[in-house]
Amino acid sequence: MKILRLFAICWGLLLIASGVASAQKGTSINGDQVLQKLMAGNKRYMTAKLTHPNQTTARRAEVAKGQHPLAIIVGCSDSRVPPEIVFDQGLGDLFVIRVAGNIVDDAILGSIEYAAEHLHAPLIVVLGHERCGAVDATVKGGNVPGHIGSLVGAIKPAVGRAKDQSGDPLDNAVRANVRMVVDQLKSSGPILEELVKQGKLKIVGARYDLDSGAVEVIQ
Repeated sequence: MKILRLFAICWGLLLIASGVASAQKGTSINGDQVLQKLMAGNKRYMTAKLTHPNQTTARRAEVAKGQHPLAIIVGCSDSRVPPEIVFDQGLGDLFVIRVAGNIVDDAILGSIEYAAEHLHAPLIVVLGHERCGAVDATVKGGNVPGHIGSLVGAIKPAVGRAKDQSGDPLDNAVRANVRMVVDQLKSSGPILEELVKQGKLKIVGARYDLDSGAVEVIQ
């Protein structure tokens, strides 16, 4: 009887552990659900009701064994837009790739593909922000020093798309740049494009407001 009881307890613990592992790998949550989770975190950030989840020593020990991020964030390097804080997330929750102007090149694309294909993150958020310096430099034109020109060159097509729109030229360009990068990712084969077709990956654009702290999903 004791042996059977011990077996039952061990079996129950195994099932619980299996369920936790499954949740960590993202098999039970899709891109839409992850986006809702991130937006809820952003609301907490905006209202100064941060919960600072998954930042304990136990969480650190857990993710040391392997990572299963919920989302991939392609964001700008601007020091005022740290995704983990903006979305009130913790260790191992986000796979973050940051570069000025939130652009994409081969190295960045490879990082994104790794997280989508091998870590099974079901959501990519391209996160631009209000008054982006890299976009502003592109809108203003003129010569830029050093390797900054590579950033401007990548953003320039988006500025061209936005130039005839009414409203603020810089903010229009920020939004156009986000949309352009989203389009680039959705059409990137063979990995991302196929995952999107299979319904395993959702790719969205968003804009962070420096003044209010709000993240707006860009359609």
